[in-house]
Amino acid sequence: MAAQARGLPVAIGYADCGTYGALDELSGRLGLRRLPGLHCYDLLAGPDRVAALFAAEPGTYVLTDFLVRSFRRTVLAGLGLDRYPELWPDYFGHYRRVVWLAQSRDPALEAQAQAVAARFGLPAKRPTRKSAEPSKHTASPSPETSKRRVSREKPKAPEAD
Repeated sequence: MAAQARGLPVAIGYADCGTYGALDELSGRLGLRRLPGLHCYDLLAGPDRVAALFAAEPGTYVLTDFLVRSFRRTVLAGLGLDRYPELWPDYFGHYRRVVWLAQSRDPALEAQAQAVAARFGLPAKRPTRKSAEPSKHTASPSPETSKRRVSREKPKAPEAD
């Protein structure tokens, strides 16, 4: 907030990603803008490409580099699957493909992604490079972004009187 008090631009570098509007409420209250998108997938591949992934196969589990690196902690331990592995089919039995939105070309990370996908009994597919490019979006106005996808159109200038 010190930067904001000095008149410097401040933005929240985070998509909504599960806050269900709480991030938009906070950014609105503080007069800040945040990165657009319902989740990090929108930032990494663009909302249209993410929507197309899910439209093509609703049973898509999406991995990011972060999720690949932290799968044991964030998913297995987080959901208790390290203690109750018999629950795996209840949580993940409906998935039909695993898509990895790779942010880097790292053979070790690719091996980890394939190992995660193997838990699903599926290969990890990487979208074409073009579809995996980070979104070109920058910070967008809050507070309604969690209720709808952010438009790529520029706002219209107010009409002159």
